[in-house]
Amino acid sequence: MDGLMMDFPLTLPTLLRRVETYFGEKEVVTRLPDRSFHRYTYSEMARRAKQLALALRELGLERGDRVATLCWNHYQHLEAYFGIPCGGFVLHTLNLRLHPNDIGYIAAHAGDRALIVDASLAPLVQQFLDQTEIEHVFVVEDSYEELLASADPAGWIAPDLEENEAAAMCYTSGTTGMPKGVVYSHRSTILHTLGVAAATPMGVGVSEQDTILPVVPMFHANAWGYPYVAAMLGANQVFPGPHLDPESLLEDFVQQGVTWTAGVPTIWLGILQLLDAQPGRWDLSRMKGMLVGGSAAPRAMIAGFKERHNLVVCHGWGMTETSPVASFPALPGELSNADDETKFDYMAMQGLPLALVELRARDDSGNEIPRDGETMGELEVRGPWVASAYYETPDSSDRWTDDGWFKTGDIVSFDPKGHIQIKDRSKDVIKSGGEWISSVELENALMAHPAVAEAAVIAIPDDKWQERPLAAVLLKDGASASAEELRDFLAPQFAKWWLPDRIEFVTEIPKTAVGKFRKTALREQFAPRPAVPTP
Repeated sequence: MDGLMMDFPLTLPTLLRRVETYFGEKEVVTRLPDRSFHRYTYSEMARRAKQLALALRELGLERGDRVATLCWNHYQHLEAYFGIPCGGFVLHTLNLRLHPNDIGYIAAHAGDRALIVDASLAPLVQQFLDQTEIEHVFVVEDSYEELLASADPAGWIAPDLEENEAAAMCYTSGTTGMPKGVVYSHRSTILHTLGVAAATPMGVGVSEQDTILPVVPMFHANAWGYPYVAAMLGANQVFPGPHLDPESLLEDFVQQGVTWTAGVPTIWLGILQLLDAQPGRWDLSRMKGMLVGGSAAPRAMIAGFKERHNLVVCHGWGMTETSPVASFPALPGELSNADDETKFDYMAMQGLPLALVELRARDDSGNEIPRDGETMGELEVRGPWVASAYYETPDSSDRWTDDGWFKTGDIVSFDPKGHIQIKDRSKDVIKSGGEWISSVELENALMAHPAVAEAAVIAIPDDKWQERPLAAVLLKDGASASAEELRDFLAPQFAKWWLPDRIEFVTEIPKTAVGKFRKTALREQFAPRPAVPTP
């Protein structure tokens, strides 16, 4: 017996109608390149998104054609988030921090036909355009406006889209091999939006009363879905444009009354250092939560925000292949009155899976690991907004198990209640004498030292133990510490064989295009030199 429910497609035009109908007067604010602010309403955004969809159709683009963006976070990018997929096309966000050759490869592989680009990034386009089949280029501050003006929004009729049609594409960073395309459907995007909106990280949710500023780039995994989540709930949105330095972001938080924000740990480390250096300068009393993801955040940073500035950092987990949000932090009800140290332990975990997402972890023998908080295994995930394949990449089937789970490459443990603790990436975990050492745990412990600004731990070859840990450490301005002092600081927390054989002090830790530590560069720099055994 079948149910008697409407076969109503889950598509983005429905979300656009909701925004326009119920939240048309709510604001979208953008910090422009000249540092001034642009303000308009969701009604104006919806009108311009429709114009974009119509104009692309009048150019001769067909349903399913890919339209790329090469933009910072701003209101025109939000228009593309809605206008491109609502017109029946596929939004393809290009990562502007990649090498031009990589951008060219990605745009060509995706089959992009049109490109929307910021004026400041137009010179970058000339470095890769001839590698692609892009026919139309529209500059945000110039020809993009002419494109929109060519279409009358009165002629808008939403296309009759199927929910499993492609809505957007995003490519992985390609740290192991060529970048791979993940294709999001309308259905997966709507379900992801509902899943994130329904979540209550650390017991606090997002509502129509909030103002959200995504620091995470709109060119990276759909800005973790927050442009769609904010629009669906009717929350105000604030976009920082190209101004991502700690002082500019703090100014935005204060001036625009931001209540929720989201970004990678390196962003929050810089903000914490500035808050510590200039206490009392910024009134962040409206801030409910600072969401962190992309890589494991140091527990000391989470504690520092709460203890010194009364700010809550909420740690989640996800990846491009999971749309990307798959888990949020959760404090068990029985611990609501627990001491701060216990709460920090949970805030530093990656939480529980969102509703409809399932997780498991297996060891090298394929056995599921026990939930004891210690045993490590590779995390696997499945759910309605998890990729089932890469775009036009037939040789990547090894990323999925025979029974359909996606192998994330993250090494984790589960506590008895199922909370995730990211230990490492499979390519970064250190295998020494047949035992695993978590580079992430060592990094987070080092960054708890008052003199350390950043720390990255890598594996270096060792004739006896196969691999041993090396720590690259960036000290805070004006601070000092010796390698012996840092080892002594780590010693009470770890077994002796976990301690780094070498600690190298550096002036900069290289980062990837999305702000993670680029450990491949560190391995190239330090691995050729032999390890010096710890006394």
